[in-house]
Amino acid sequence: MNKKFWNWVKNEEGRTLYLDGAIAEETWYGDEITPKQFKSELLSGNGDITVWINSPGGDVFAASQIYNMLMDYKGKVTVKIDGLAASAASVIAMAGGEVLISPVAMLMIHNPMTIAFGDSEEMSKAIAMLSEVKESIINAYELKTGLSRAKLAHLMDAESWFNAKKAVELGFADSIMFSEKSEGVPDNEGIIFSKMTVTNSLLSKLPRKQEKVKDLDMSILDKRLDLLKL
Repeated sequence: MNKKFWNWVKNEEGRTLYLDGAIAEETWYGDEITPKQFKSELLSGNGDITVWINSPGGDVFAASQIYNMLMDYKGKVTVKIDGLAASAASVIAMAGGEVLISPVAMLMIHNPMTIAFGDSEEMSKAIAMLSEVKESIINAYELKTGLSRAKLAHLMDAESWFNAKKAVELGFADSIMFSEKSEGVPDNEGIIFSKMTVTNSLLSKLPRKQEKVKDLDMSILDKRLDLLKL
């Protein structure tokens, strides 16, 4: 079974879910066991839960399922971003009925990425699939922030990093932790556009997966896409 990237802790205030590191070391695409285990643990108790997030992102399928499970959960879900909610992790953060972000934390959104195999027809299918995945992600951002789809798409195209104040101003977070009031900031303040940071974070996870891809029989791939990442 895949290594767990989550941990549940029970305390007097209720249950707390910690999401640390990459969201799923292996993709949840075609994996029935790991999502079922996560859901089983989520539903093993009741009452309000707090979700702490510190993650560079990862498997978009895992993030989507976790988002759905948290949105459907009967109790109140409070999300606290204490370090980083980037890429796929930012999608999970949108499931919080209340989203709080540390004054020193960051939130990042960008376009989904994948590695594809095949001819030009397969590449066209990959592009179309990524477009649909992007639209599904925008659905979550739009529902939480109320921003227009065009603006969200532009922010994803540019790979946008938000500090705590900007995340609150744009609606990705509701308030800043440890602060009674957060002040507004100019439109562009707090946004960092950088391809290098996310590239480095993804490259640190790719070598192991690339080795596995090399060992795969191409007939097994059967025109599938692997390693769909945010």
